[in-house]
Amino acid sequence: MRSVRMRILVTLVVLAVVGVGAWQLLPSQEDKGKTIKVGTTDAVTSLDPAGAYDAGSWALFSNVFQTLLTFEPGGAAPVPDAAKSCHFEAGGLKAYQCTLRDDITFPSGRKMTAEDVKYSFERVKKINSEVGPASLFSTLGSVTADDETTVTFHLSSPDATFPQKVATGAGAIVDKDKYPAHKLRSDSGVDGTGPYTLTSYSKDSKAVLTPYKSYRGYLDGTGRPIELHYYADSKALASAWNQRQVDVATRTLPPDMLSELNPSDPKNRVSESDSAETRNLYLNTRASSPLHDVRVRRALAWLVNREKLAATVYKGTVDPLYSLIPTGITGHTTSFFDAYPTQNATKARELLTQAGVSLPVRFTLGYGKGRGASEEESAQLKKQLEADGLFKVDVQGYEWTDFQKRWAAGKMDAWAVGWVADYPDPDTFGSPLVGTGSTMSTGYSNKAVDDLILDSQQYADRSRAAKDFRTIQGDVAADVPLIPLWQRKEYVVSTEDVGGGQYLSDGTGVFRLWRLEWI
Repeated sequence: MRSVRMRILVTLVVLAVVGVGAWQLLPSQEDKGKTIKVGTTDAVTSLDPAGAYDAGSWALFSNVFQTLLTFEPGGAAPVPDAAKSCHFEAGGLKAYQCTLRDDITFPSGRKMTAEDVKYSFERVKKINSEVGPASLFSTLGSVTADDETTVTFHLSSPDATFPQKVATGAGAIVDKDKYPAHKLRSDSGVDGTGPYTLTSYSKDSKAVLTPYKSYRGYLDGTGRPIELHYYADSKALASAWNQRQVDVATRTLPPDMLSELNPSDPKNRVSESDSAETRNLYLNTRASSPLHDVRVRRALAWLVNREKLAATVYKGTVDPLYSLIPTGITGHTTSFFDAYPTQNATKARELLTQAGVSLPVRFTLGYGKGRGASEEESAQLKKQLEADGLFKVDVQGYEWTDFQKRWAAGKMDAWAVGWVADYPDPDTFGSPLVGTGSTMSTGYSNKAVDDLILDSQQYADRSRAAKDFRTIQGDVAADVPLIPLWQRKEYVVSTEDVGGGQYLSDGTGVFRLWRLEWI
């Protein structure tokens, strides 16, 4: 950013040429206090960090809670936020110690201590919500508050990725006096120490965020007042944008609208960037599911046409994906392309014959209502899978929270879900998606995969983990607990007088509302 002195010099030159109208280039005092309205279709599952493991909830958590560490824009390694410093203790990767800042206070006025940190991590594991992030702390054995500002995490196995997990929404620090130890907080309040306070909240409608004047952490200051508006689907968000009911629109406008965005349009600011967000078709591998036999799942893999999905449903705004780990993340391969290079109904039929199943194989496919183009995507998948008479697909959409609970309970045979990277490391695509007891609850369990995930976590040099993840992706392509569909491009649009949209999201799992600024 230019220095203050440079801005004054440039302004003086412009004033000499065009007069006082040049001052319109700088935000007025009125604009500085004006609320920026942001629209999204992402839903908030819970306001309690122990009860949510989804993009919409974590986007809010990034702004109203603090974590010990956070990510700089585009950064791969976390930096201190609520902590002054963190480090692994000598002798391995099984004890991770952090020293807290001593100037952080909760809205109640009480000072944050190591006991709050200990309490926050322990309650995530104790509550173990079916739609919560407890699985992210699978290597966390215990937490000790060594003194008022020192906390130590004792790990059950070496985990070089633990600092990155600490920096996620799962590591949000709550006021131990405001959150019950063994159950989720159920009111609409939030007691955190992030750059914003939640001053009002209407579920599935609006969250009002006010800069938290007592914030102390990684940021030098807080941002503009924000209103987050939640819309039921992409069409509703598009309508709100077209009517300028919001100043910023993100995640997710309709594909046809995204494909027609023009970065040179002077009325809009358009940010398009690569992201590590993926979408997979998850398959229920339990004995009670018609997809239990691996040969049936492999038959499905021979029939899915990703290119057609990307071109017709998403209008080229996503890229076909052929692996568990997306492009741009260490260890990426094309394992599904190598195993199933093109659509082949003959090979699919041969596998189903070997499995001895009756044709067509009938199964249920669920999707979350209002989640981008999920309804159109499900219809296209149904068309592809039924084209040769091998499968009969019963499609059903569900409200987002109900959808999460259904897949967690194994009540669907297949379901398509997007996955936003928790942190910029291949580990976030490992245990949560294909490890035993995974967040996606497919029932899949492969000891070789579990062992590789654990092995990969011992490398502080993350490039050394690439070999393990290449092997994992080969095993996943053979076992097919999921079928990769596509990798998203990140789009943010804003009015011409709002800047900073390009910093909102960058694959680090942080949603930076404080970077939005009136121009």
